[in-house]
Amino acid sequence: MSLRISVPDTRWAETLADLDVEVVVWDAKTPQPAGHLDLVLWPYMVEAGELSHLDTRRIGLIQAQSLGYDRVAEVLPPGGVYANAVGVHEAATAELAMTLLLGATRGLDGFLRAQGDHHWRKRWTPGLIDRRVVLIGVGGIGTELLARLAGFGTDIVRVASTARDDDLGHVHSTSELPRLLPTADAVVLAVPLTDGTSGLVDAEFLACMPDGAVLVNVSRGKVVVTDAVLAEAGRIVFASDVFDPEPLPADHPLWSLPNTLITPHVGGLSASMRSRVERLVRRQVEHLRSGREPEHVVVRSPR
Repeated sequence: MSLRISVPDTRWAETLADLDVEVVVWDAKTPQPAGHLDLVLWPYMVEAGELSHLDTRRIGLIQAQSLGYDRVAEVLPPGGVYANAVGVHEAATAELAMTLLLGATRGLDGFLRAQGDHHWRKRWTPGLIDRRVVLIGVGGIGTELLARLAGFGTDIVRVASTARDDDLGHVHSTSELPRLLPTADAVVLAVPLTDGTSGLVDAEFLACMPDGAVLVNVSRGKVVVTDAVLAEAGRIVFASDVFDPEPLPADHPLWSLPNTLITPHVGGLSASMRSRVERLVRRQVEHLRSGREPEHVVVRSPR
C-alpha cells in the first residue's frame, strides 16, 4: 500500500527518506497540499486553533508532537482523526519537574540571585530527604516522576480523580486533598487539563498548604488560578513551567514574586524529543500500511 505523508520541514523529510512513502513538506502555515495525505505530522509549535483550517476529508491521521490535546476537540473539523504523542514527552517533563522541585526545595532561586550579585550567602534549605511529596496525577508524567522521586528518600502520596489501589500501592482521590495538603512539604501537578482539573489549585487549595510548602506545576497553566498564587506571595514556594496567561507577559507580577521559579513551557524541549517522535511516526506508518488502527487516537470528530 503506497502512503503519502506530510512533515513540517525538509529535515524531517530527510530523516524519513528511507520509508517507502511519498513525503510532502508542509509546515501548516501555507495552504494544505492538494490530494490526500494519509498522515500529517503536525508542527510542534503551531497552535491547536490552526487545525480548524484543515480539510480533514483529505487527511487520514493527524499526528501531534505534543502530549496535551486541550481544545483539539473544539476546533477539529468533521471527520478529523487526531493522535497525541504518548511516550514522547513524559520522561522529559518528569525530568524538568524534578529540576523545579529540587531547585525550589534547595533554594536555587536565592542562590542564583546571590551569584548575580557576586555574594557568598549560605543558608539552610528544606531539601527533599524525609519530606512528603503529594503527587497529583498518576498518568504518564506522574509515573515517570514517581520513578525519579523514588531515589530521594521522600514519602510520596499519590492522588488522582478517583481512589484506587494498583501495583504500586494506594492512590488517593482528589476529594481527600483538604486532608492531605496540610501534611505536604511539596505538591507536584502532573494532570491533563480537563473540566475537572481547570482551576483545581485555587485559594482554598493553597490555604490548605503549610507555610513554606512548594507547589510545582508541569501540567497546564489553567490548572492553577494565577491570582490565588499571587495572593500567597512569599508564603508558598511556586515553581512552574506552565502559566495562565501564556506566554507570561513581561510586566506580569509573577516574574518578581518572591520564592518563585519560572521556566517558559519547556518540559518537552529536550534532545530526546525528536528521536521519540520519529519512532512514533514510523510505527504509525506501519499501522496505516497494514490497515491497523493507529496508536493513541484521542480525538475523532463526527462526520
